Amino acid sequence: MSRISRLDRSHVSPEIAARYDKVFAQRGNVPNMFRVMAHRPEIFATMQDHFAAVLSTGTVSTKLKELIIVRTSQVNETPYCLASHSVLARGLGWSDDQLSHLAEWQSREDFTPAEKAALWLAETVTRNANAVTDEQFAELRTFYSEGEIVELLCAIGLFNYFNRFNNALRMEPTKPGEGGVEAQAAPPADAVAVHGLK
Repeated sequence: MSRISRLDRSHVSPEIAARYDKVFAQRGNVPNMFRVMAHRPEIFATMQDHFAAVLSTGTVSTKLKELIIVRTSQVNETPYCLASHSVLARGLGWSDDQLSHLAEWQSREDFTPAEKAALWLAETVTRNANAVTDEQFAELRTFYSEGEIVELLCAIGLFNYFNRFNNALRMEPTKPGEGGVEAQAAPPADAVAVHGLK
């Protein structure tokens, strides 16, 4: 059980409820992390917008971003993020074998040199960002533009944030259908005011 309560749609402001509805339409649930962050609507809203920008814009493929998200979450031992992003990564074409043995990426032949460079970046930054040498960064530049390196680092950095947030709260994986309109009970009359989400 998460250490902080998850706010149902009926307990948030109309603006946050609209965000819930959009996410539910896309994913079939509203992630537990989102419903916990909704205790601070401004943080939730900006986090969600940043999340969308990191994952859905730029020239690095979503497939590669999901791969490094999975590896980052493996290094940080975050079951919550692994539960959803392993599914997303499989849906984008990564195999069960690749994902379950991702720690062995260096010796595998089914990752390209560019993919291995991204995995190296994810592991190194997650463990100790100061360990990235100039020589290693120069090699990274042979595969990716400066803008693409920014994309990779933002995905890695974002999920280090998410991983730590969810680990600290012992966040449980979100189930299908959670957080949707049909799952909500009628709220107490003062529920919105209680949570400061007027």
